[in-house]
Amino acid sequence: MDPLWLSDHLLPWLRSPMGAVAFVPLYALWVTLLLPGVWASMLAGVLYGPVGGSVLVFAGACLGAQAVFLLGRSRWRGWARRRLAGAPRLQAVERAVCRQGLVLVLLTRLSPAFPFSLLNLAYGLSEVSQRDYAIGLIGILPGTVLFCALGAAAGDPRRFSALLAGPADGVTWALRLVGVAATLAAVLLVGRQVRLALEERGVASHVAMQASDGDGRDSPTPHHRRLP
Repeated sequence: MDPLWLSDHLLPWLRSPMGAVAFVPLYALWVTLLLPGVWASMLAGVLYGPVGGSVLVFAGACLGAQAVFLLGRSRWRGWARRRLAGAPRLQAVERAVCRQGLVLVLLTRLSPAFPFSLLNLAYGLSEVSQRDYAIGLIGILPGTVLFCALGAAAGDPRRFSALLAGPADGVTWALRLVGVAATLAAVLLVGRQVRLALEERGVASHVAMQASDGDGRDSPTPHHRRLP
């Protein structure tokens, strides 16, 4: 896309009231296409300021996230179920996600290690409830505000790369630390729940085998029955 055309035509239109209204579904479409939202969020900061941009980005992100979630659940859920049928460890991971639904969704939303767009699809394929999924979107607010504020500070899309590559301020470092902590917490939480799920599966299999062996001993075959 020609940067001059972008600055001379598209950006002025997006700054208009009509453009602000259109930005929400456009951002939702961007998310639905599984595209990264950092630059789009920074563009919102340039166009509407850190506060207005954050509101519009959050609205568009929630709309797009719900669309991807419902698409994954309605279109590809059966395929995912078939893939999980022969993978006990993946089944354990899914059970771990379901057990800690809201907490895990919040942690992964706070963490920069889990791409937003791909998470939307992953949760759509899982058993996470739509309620936990929707509430968990609150976790994207810190990152949304940060990138909209960075965009507003840049003032021009052509300065985005230089700003992102430059030294980070105190707020940015604080959010990075929050992201790292959320990543570690999510990994530890999932690991613990997966271990518990695998242990439960092993106990259940052991009990089933014992029950099967007991049935065999209690019911002798005709060859071992005494003749009258």
